[in-house]
Amino acid sequence: MATKDDSRKNNTVINNSEEPYDLICIGFGPASLAIAIALHDRGLNSTSRVLFLERQPRFAWHAGMLLPGSRMQISFIKDLASLRDPRSHFTFLNYLHKNNRLIDFTNLGTFLPLREEYNDYLSWCASHFNDKVIYGRTVTEVDPIHTNGSNSVSLFDVHSVNEDGVARTYTARHVIVAVGGKSSIPPVFPSNDRRVIHSSTYTYTVPTVLSDKEAPYRVAVIGGGQSAAEIYSDLQSRYPNCQTRLIIKGQALKPSDDSPFVNEIFNPEKVDEIYALSPEVRAQSIRSDKATNYGVVRLELLERLYEHIYLQKLRDPNEENWPHNIIPLTEVVGVQNSGPRLKLRLRHVRSGVETLEQFNAVVVATGYIRNIHETILKNTKHMLKKDEAGCEFWSVGRDYKLQYEEGKIAANAGVWLQGCCEGTHGLSDTLLSILAVRGGEVVDSIFGKKENEDGISSIRSPPPISAKPYGHDNGHSNDYINRSTKNHTNGLSPKKGIAYTNGTSKTVDRNGASMKSEAQSTWRNLSRRISGRSKAN
Repeated sequence: MATKDDSRKNNTVINNSEEPYDLICIGFGPASLAIAIALHDRGLNSTSRVLFLERQPRFAWHAGMLLPGSRMQISFIKDLASLRDPRSHFTFLNYLHKNNRLIDFTNLGTFLPLREEYNDYLSWCASHFNDKVIYGRTVTEVDPIHTNGSNSVSLFDVHSVNEDGVARTYTARHVIVAVGGKSSIPPVFPSNDRRVIHSSTYTYTVPTVLSDKEAPYRVAVIGGGQSAAEIYSDLQSRYPNCQTRLIIKGQALKPSDDSPFVNEIFNPEKVDEIYALSPEVRAQSIRSDKATNYGVVRLELLERLYEHIYLQKLRDPNEENWPHNIIPLTEVVGVQNSGPRLKLRLRHVRSGVETLEQFNAVVVATGYIRNIHETILKNTKHMLKKDEAGCEFWSVGRDYKLQYEEGKIAANAGVWLQGCCEGTHGLSDTLLSILAVRGGEVVDSIFGKKENEDGISSIRSPPPISAKPYGHDNGHSNDYINRSTKNHTNGLSPKKGIAYTNGTSKTVDRNGASMKSEAQSTWRNLSRRISGRSKAN
């Protein structure tokens, strides 16, 4: 018999009609997808009952910011598998191979794919797990469950509703909350005005608000980071007759620092260093590193924006006549409804002088708030560890496991958080850079480590998974690789044959040493290019 925690009103007996899941992941974005891949590469998909619940109707990654021509800010090698196991089926390179574009991509000479292509890569990965995911289901809360009169919680009820309001509850021993962030809109802006658009919904909301592409709209963009700069640039091509203003608090747009030494901030092993620091030192370290990722813009985009402003100045020295401009040292202190337009009250942050400007729409690129887990897990809050003042607080261990008071949660149960641990795990927590490694760490934390003969916590040749047909208008197909043990020569002569054994490869000829040396040299050159050309965020 299982009962809801005694702190809940109207305690009821739960009649579980099916065996509890070993793991339920709330959310199925890149973080949960990396966990699904790590589970597969450990061979746990076929031996464990795992379920992913996603509120969106299908897999989508930052759909509102897939701007034409926009590129990734990290190397493709920092995909969902390579840094954990470059032999995984789910590497970006294998995605290219399976879609017959590996040579073509190589010819591009870049480590930074288009966001459109990276989204397609993520969707390709996600398609392999269609039998593990329920889309269109929003999780509302999680209840702790006691079983057999135990004082410790050994199960969790995960309550959800679909888009029609139909409720369903799932039960699991382990729960991962990986729901991403919610839009952060400054309180000065009205919360229910469709003309105020958060950057996360830009590409599909702006066309509904500004429906005439030839109209002389006036649009303001608020924010000084990469998203704000990209939207400011995109508006000018999307609406050729519009006027745009990029409003920033700072003196100028600042470039991101993607130099090799700075990029080491985002190395997976840096999480250990950050987590081990005292809270005060850790907070100071994170603040000093924020300029690498927050409120900064890639240099090539900055140069393009500056050149555009220079051309306007060349053609007309009076900047009041420029259709597009960047307004520095300015903040929005008031918003009024002015018929078809919004009237913004702008204040110069140094002089205090205020002006009024009217716009047809305002795009707010002011980031995200990452506290949704507190709402979902509110019914477990009373079990959290307490601080010196006796107040519960949301803290996680190095393995991202939520820390409840000793004895409150059974040893074979627990809750893990993803994407909301920047304060303890550093700047990389909300980024793509460490997902491959972190996914493996979380799987190890829940299911235990399983080391192979190389000491790598993964299984080289997991059983093939059942993937539903996958396709796009561009003709991509789902062709899952059968990774059984085979010997191949690929048309090479015997002295350069490659023997594949249990997923590994080795040279079997007398020239093995020279081939190994050549491979090491190639990898060193590749590593140098990655460090020098990509931002590790």
